[in-house]
Amino acid sequence: MQREIYCAPGSAAIGSIADRVPIPVDQIERLADFATELQIDLTIVGPEQPLALGVVDAFVERGLPIFGPTREAAQLETSKVFAKQFMQRNAIPTARAEVAESAEQMVAAARGIGLPVALKADGLAAGKGVLLAHDESELEHAAAVFFEKRRFGEAGDRVLVEEFLVGQEVSFIALSDGYRLLPMATSKDYKRIHEDDRGPNTGGMGAHSPSGIVSGQVARTVFENVLQPTVEAMRSEGTPFVGVLYAGIMLTQDGPKVLEFNTRLGDPEAQALLLRLEDDLADVLAAGALGDFVRSRLSFRSGASACIVLAAGGYPGEPELGAVIEGLDPQGSSNEADVEVFHAGTDLDDEGRFRVAGGRVLNVCAVGTGLRDALRKAYGVAERISWPGRQMRPDIGRQVVAAGELRQSGMIRIPRELLDETPRS
Repeated sequence: MQREIYCAPGSAAIGSIADRVPIPVDQIERLADFATELQIDLTIVGPEQPLALGVVDAFVERGLPIFGPTREAAQLETSKVFAKQFMQRNAIPTARAEVAESAEQMVAAARGIGLPVALKADGLAAGKGVLLAHDESELEHAAAVFFEKRRFGEAGDRVLVEEFLVGQEVSFIALSDGYRLLPMATSKDYKRIHEDDRGPNTGGMGAHSPSGIVSGQVARTVFENVLQPTVEAMRSEGTPFVGVLYAGIMLTQDGPKVLEFNTRLGDPEAQALLLRLEDDLADVLAAGALGDFVRSRLSFRSGASACIVLAAGGYPGEPELGAVIEGLDPQGSSNEADVEVFHAGTDLDDEGRFRVAGGRVLNVCAVGTGLRDALRKAYGVAERISWPGRQMRPDIGRQVVAAGELRQSGMIRIPRELLDETPRS
């Protein structure tokens, strides 16, 4: 059966595989009108903004198949306070936290919990609404950022003051049809802008799959104690969750704890994971939109995948836009085997040249026999792509590769069962 793909609004590069639809993602009724007119068989929601605006609710009202959570269910991502209170009342492991609505309340809550703390804007902030306060000086600065300078606008009207968790961070993602879950392979992303996890948070500067730091036992624990209870509790509370359930997990000494939920495929984790997925994603999500997965497990290719983000100068603050991107072929790719270049913030000028048009510009992704091989391929292409001010972390996967090689050498001994594993639902 021939498939036609439409992307709204889509980047310049996606025009080679999909018809671009010039409708902004926040124009919900126009999107629904378009899907109705063309009798679209399945709509998949990528960004968080249309979920927050109720695109799924609007499509469901018209009987249009769509894969994603309703506006109410999407609050797991769109409201940090909602998610925290949901986890607290359903005994889902997470950090201690309090809610503050003023600078004074925030400072008092932080002192009560004990520094250091994580301070999170309640609403959507493009992955940049988190500040860390290690001491009183940083706490006072953060209070000014949230409530005086109002850097995050209405998203920061309420702030979640959260216990600072120590450990390794890893991503767990599963697909839900409202009842059952299909876990995806593990992945790990890198949020800080600079090498060695320095600098401010971003939407993600790189990722790889598998994570390389998660045991099969831990994967099952997260599935049984976090993912499955979340879907069951959402259904029992009258807000069935259909869509992508993403749990950012901190592996602490007290066990896995939820840092945050997303309700869509995380970026750049999506690219790393989907390059390894062997099943037809459209078929899987179409079944999920109807509320009935027809399989119990997803299949992923062996080996590993890696994703390297190339960001604009100035990101995650004000990105420097307009520079011509060198090192891409005319289609915006690389012509390298096992390497894909995904466009996030680019545009074409009148001469057919790709230019910087966003903070995170390109995701250079590769698959390989192992993580070192995938990283070698991805970095090899990424190094050839340039523009003035380009930013790239040079250490994606570095520590994971080093630890894996120590295990293989016998210097670190680890049971065979303590390997990355996708738990069966």
